[in-house]
Amino acid sequence: MGKTIILTGASRGIGLAVAKYLLQAPQSCNLVLVARTEAPLLELKEKHPTQVQVLCGDVSDFSLAREAVAYALRSYGRLDGLIVNHGVLAPVSRLEQCDVKEWSKAYDINLFSAVEFVKQCIPHLRLARGRVVFTSSGAATGPVNGWGMYGSSKAAMNHLNMTLAHEEPEIISVAIRPGMVDTQMQRELRSQYIDTLGPKDGSRFVAAHEEGKLLKPEQPGTVIAKLILSAPQELSGKFLTWNDEVLANYQA
Repeated sequence: MGKTIILTGASRGIGLAVAKYLLQAPQSCNLVLVARTEAPLLELKEKHPTQVQVLCGDVSDFSLAREAVAYALRSYGRLDGLIVNHGVLAPVSRLEQCDVKEWSKAYDINLFSAVEFVKQCIPHLRLARGRVVFTSSGAATGPVNGWGMYGSSKAAMNHLNMTLAHEEPEIISVAIRPGMVDTQMQRELRSQYIDTLGPKDGSRFVAAHEEGKLLKPEQPGTVIAKLILSAPQELSGKFLTWNDEVLANYQA
């Protein structure tokens, strides 16, 4: 029997790429897929009826984490891994114009729901000597105009990763910077937020798209998928770029 993994943000982009990798042989994992959009998840379940369980909802409803764990245990009897891949970019605004209430709502999604998923999974991952992989961002370590909420929430996620590794030595925990990936987030940046980003930051994202430099979701997705299966203890607590030399064996 394959490992049982909870994967959030599974309906598109990197999350969908991770799911497809973990469902194929020889991995043949059992997945509890969590997302707001149901249709892509149901397509995966139709193709892999015994390996996939679908749970749709907004992760800012913190009861979803407890439900996902219960679903994994009820369906497969164990839990071996958690991939925290969900998150939102908005609100995108400069600090002088920001709405703290909107930041709070976004933090419920980007950070506090991640804390709740980790909390609910810890007892079971401890028993399985399991793993957690966080999809983080380079925004955690460098400023971008208008990205105060997004970058700071990812920085907090990185600290959550370190704390988990420190407090739970039997659970291996890694945060991954996936790079600039051709996803809906990149499309939103180019279509909605260029003015907020300003000429310096905005031109970097536009150029990456126009010059074909955006990564395919499968590139960091494969690394994340392989890490949830076999990340070694020496990586626990670290924040690594998807194509770091130390991850060479995890790249496609």
